[in-house]
Amino acid sequence: MPDALKDRRVIVTGGARGLGAAFVRALVASGARVAFGDVLHEEGEALARDLPDAHFFPLDLNDPQRIAGFVEQSAHALGGIDGLINNAAITNSGGKFADELTPQTWDAVMNVNVRGTWLASTACLPHLKASGRGAIVNIASDTAMWGAPKLLAYVASKGAVIAMTRSLAREFGASNVTVNAIAPGLTEVEATAYVPAERHEYYLKGRALTRPQVPDDVNGPVLFLLSDAARFVTGQLLPVNGGFVMN
Repeated sequence: MPDALKDRRVIVTGGARGLGAAFVRALVASGARVAFGDVLHEEGEALARDLPDAHFFPLDLNDPQRIAGFVEQSAHALGGIDGLINNAAITNSGGKFADELTPQTWDAVMNVNVRGTWLASTACLPHLKASGRGAIVNIASDTAMWGAPKLLAYVASKGAVIAMTRSLAREFGASNVTVNAIAPGLTEVEATAYVPAERHEYYLKGRALTRPQVPDDVNGPVLFLLSDAARFVTGQLLPVNGGFVMN
């Protein structure tokens, strides 16, 4: 989608690797100017060096002050904010049954995945409102749609992100800001290397499109939701999983 988002100012959380890095690259290729944050400083700085229209700033979603600082740094570097991709998340609960999780693990996942998404969205709101075409895309997960086992904290957090998307869409609509969510399936990136082979096979056999899911499969829908083509789309959840779960 060359130049589909020409001169749009977009920030991405968790942009140093995996899906986040794919979003950063796709945005730049579409003509956008990008600021992205991550706790992975070396990876983030390396990616920014490769992309002249991308700025990297440290970001820890577990720290509310750092979230606010990241947004202000990004807005200053870009001259404003037109779009936000809430991508950063942690899993931490993979491979454990519900009764094996600790409250500390639960709280860590919720603080980053849910509270962090909320705080990043509200920190960006004044800039998105000033833009006149502000758009937020929350990266949820189809695990919250089919109830993936042995992943409870993550699944619950992504279910909360889906619900939050709808509520924020109603609240932010008065500011002409759209808020939508994408629910990717199991995507072949570094961050999913921990997933057991049998879960990969389960997804592969269960998809209507029977091939592995890759980051480029998710880029297009995200760019669409940030574009003018989606200005009257808000509060929606779009599963992007090859038909593994159908909404």
